[in-house]
Amino acid sequence: MVAELAGPWQARRESALRQRRGADRVRGEGAGHPRDLVFTDRVLVTLAVLRLQVPHAALAVMYGVHRSTVTRAVHEVRPLLAGRGYATPAGPRLHTLADVLAYAAAHGVRLRIDGSEIVVRRPKAGRPGRRAFVSGKKKANTIKFTKVSDERGRTLWDGAFRPGRMHDQTALQTDGIDDLLEQFPGVEAEMDAGYRGLRRDHPGQVSVPPKKPAKNAAPEVIQAWDQARHAQSSHRICVEHAIAGSKNWRPLQRWIGRREYLPDTITAVGSLVSDRAAAW
Repeated sequence: MVAELAGPWQARRESALRQRRGADRVRGEGAGHPRDLVFTDRVLVTLAVLRLQVPHAALAVMYGVHRSTVTRAVHEVRPLLAGRGYATPAGPRLHTLADVLAYAAAHGVRLRIDGSEIVVRRPKAGRPGRRAFVSGKKKANTIKFTKVSDERGRTLWDGAFRPGRMHDQTALQTDGIDDLLEQFPGVEAEMDAGYRGLRRDHPGQVSVPPKKPAKNAAPEVIQAWDQARHAQSSHRICVEHAIAGSKNWRPLQRWIGRREYLPDTITAVGSLVSDRAAAW
């Protein structure tokens, strides 16, 4: 992983230095004050923050550097991890929702899609759009995201990051799921009851739990509904396991950082989780 990220990190660093100088490099590479943290250590501290949410000040003490050095290292490496994409058993890494549906169409994968949300800090009082983060489900300020997995619970994509007030289906539709389902008519997906609108628009591709029968329905009707609901839930449960796999990483249990850094964190964690899952 260090070798994979070293090139993009160096290129991004040189680009930032070039922009700051306003001119090409005068001295050769390696001149000047040595870095307090070599690139390998920058990757290690970022992984420690992503996995265990170790305080930056504690890592600074361990490495004998200033806290701001650790913070800067995390801000440099986290976007690189987020940009790696999601590993698949077939080999290619997936970066967008379009990549996921193309992969599913090419390899006959039946997708599992579900939304989740993470509690975040409340926006400052008086800020426009403050109420948009209030989730009716959790009764707290949250940011929602959508996870896509395959039948084995391997994470294929995390995206559709939206404030907690937005419905899961609306968030996914704003990322163009309708157009992609029409573009790949052979792709099928299992979703929960919150995506009934997609089921209505794409009946041959989207599967959701059946509607609950009326209270005065015959016992055999209720039994048939319960069996169908249980069967659909059994097929869909693997995406819940994929969500739990990401939320085992401490920062995603409750986000205490700045809200604008959460999407990169979710994507970086999902990318790392997919590396291990691709070998299943």
